[in-house]
Amino acid sequence: MKESKQAQTPIEDLAELKSYFQSHNVVREYIAHSSKVHSVGWSCDGRKLASGSFDKSVVIFNLERNRLAQDFVFRGHTGSVDQLCWHASHPDLLSTASGDKSVRIWDTRTHKCAAAISTKGENINIAWSPSGATIAVGNKEDLVSFIDTRNYKVVEEQFNFEVNEISWNNTSDLFFLTNGLGCVHILTYPHLELQTVLKAHPGTCICIEHDPTGRYFATGSADALVSLWDVNELACLRVFSRLEWPVRTLSFSFDGRLLASASEDHIIDIGDTETGEKVAEIPVQAATFTVAWHPSRYLVAFACEDKEPPERKRDAGNLKLWGLSS
Repeated sequence: MKESKQAQTPIEDLAELKSYFQSHNVVREYIAHSSKVHSVGWSCDGRKLASGSFDKSVVIFNLERNRLAQDFVFRGHTGSVDQLCWHASHPDLLSTASGDKSVRIWDTRTHKCAAAISTKGENINIAWSPSGATIAVGNKEDLVSFIDTRNYKVVEEQFNFEVNEISWNNTSDLFFLTNGLGCVHILTYPHLELQTVLKAHPGTCICIEHDPTGRYFATGSADALVSLWDVNELACLRVFSRLEWPVRTLSFSFDGRLLASASEDHIIDIGDTETGEKVAEIPVQAATFTVAWHPSRYLVAFACEDKEPPERKRDAGNLKLWGLSS
């Protein structure tokens, strides 16, 4: 089967899914940065992959058939690029959060920085609302800055608990924060009125991800568990417990069927959201800090804390692609 950039048809049958990944399990590695990669993400049309690194740069790759080809390197941040996210419907706009107390918006068509917005404190996470109207960025002091993308005005909200990751629901009217006490705080947006607090985990709640179909969200915790939640009922549907280390990163496949979760374990777990069963696993050599499913294909981009041979002292700034046919 010749694979293309075009969308794949979702595979409904679990046995078929498992067998698909037995023949689509090749990992390709690409040199991207001179230091550790902190974040990877696909543009909404799946044609581009971006990576942000400790080396302060943002690298854009084009997906050509089944390969990544480096397109451009954005420079301008004076600190580590810790997290990035693309516009949900504009395939050329990308936002990045950096420890240099700024957020930048990049345009991959013009290869220019479209905006640089100053914020307070060192930024560690970023989320672009699906509506495209607002970028939220959180810093190390648990301050979340909401940036209006029309005029770049900033509204700040200080939280009195450890904010680990932030996310919007798919309709952009609810805002989610995970905290150090294992809870998920759900607030209305734009009024930021507290709707509810979910006690999701016994350990620190590290990451949160919403699925593209709008049915689920998942949380990953320091207790090595991943919980899958029904968005409407706010009920925990199932727990994935195959990892042994704190869960650092999560990503849903385009059809919401598969959930990738990664940690310091030497595998990335691919679980079935409908049954909780393991569908596949990706072997890795080091801790994985970022993982991203392609928006319309069964392809996973990820980056690990790999070291350069032979002394293995220097960080390798590579990213990887998994799900290619053998």
